[in-house]
Amino acid sequence: MAGSVGFIGLGNMGRPMALNLVKHGFPLIVHDIDPAKVEPLRARGATVADSPERVAAGADRTICMVETTAQAETVIAGPHGIVRTARPGHIVICMSTIDPFAARRLADTLAQSGVAMLDAPVSGGTVRAESGELSVIGGGAPETFEACRDLFKAMGTKIFHVGGLGQGLAMKLVNNMLVQVNAVAVAEALVLGVKAGLDPRTIYEVVRVSTGTSNAFERGVPRILARDFSPTGTIDISYKDQELETAFAKQLGAPLLLANVSQQVYQMARAAGLGKQDGTAIIQVLEKLAGVRVGG
Repeated sequence: MAGSVGFIGLGNMGRPMALNLVKHGFPLIVHDIDPAKVEPLRARGATVADSPERVAAGADRTICMVETTAQAETVIAGPHGIVRTARPGHIVICMSTIDPFAARRLADTLAQSGVAMLDAPVSGGTVRAESGELSVIGGGAPETFEACRDLFKAMGTKIFHVGGLGQGLAMKLVNNMLVQVNAVAVAEALVLGVKAGLDPRTIYEVVRVSTGTSNAFERGVPRILARDFSPTGTIDISYKDQELETAFAKQLGAPLLLANVSQQVYQMARAAGLGKQDGTAIIQVLEKLAGVRVGG
């Protein structure tokens, strides 16, 4: 199956990304540990493989889109991982948001078999994954990045090569840190305003045209007002990302105050059983502490 593309991890982000590759004519070989998740791709003509190593055996380039660093390590370098069957010249594209240092170790492991790697995490959430308008933030050798630009263009509209292996992930963590810290600030501001007697819809209308607005505010507040906490990105994932951010900063020796503090709000929400809800659901923790309800 020369020319085929492997895709491992068909969750809320991976499934629409893979479907966009099919839409653009790429022959896919797919795998997910949940058999149900491969079915939308099988229905569109993708070949289904039962392990990462079988995906890599039939592909020239393989995308990894799993949730955690441990999962990426298993998919790429585990007992049934990509490294077992990927031939020299194969390219592994890790699009998961994982530890940059772990990504560099995985790249070193793959290099021993003549296999190249890119880290190319994405930003934009499930909505832009479905529309094919993601931002792709890549790190790795320039020639390897260019060899995969056709894939990136099928999944995204804003494509960046920001440096060597691991730098795409570093950039993604910088971006995510800003979003997640801001989301906590938005929730605190709404609870404060409602506790003070302000109408939450009025807060939204005033702030969105004033200096306090932000992407987190403009996208998050309507969902909070509607009490729509169906996940576009979960509290569990936000917590995982902040764990990556704070650990990365410690390894670099960089101070990071707000990410460490805001992470505890996500942890409180997880402890309250909200981990699979959208990140905006953290407001429920703050509402309970303040004795108010925003919207609904």
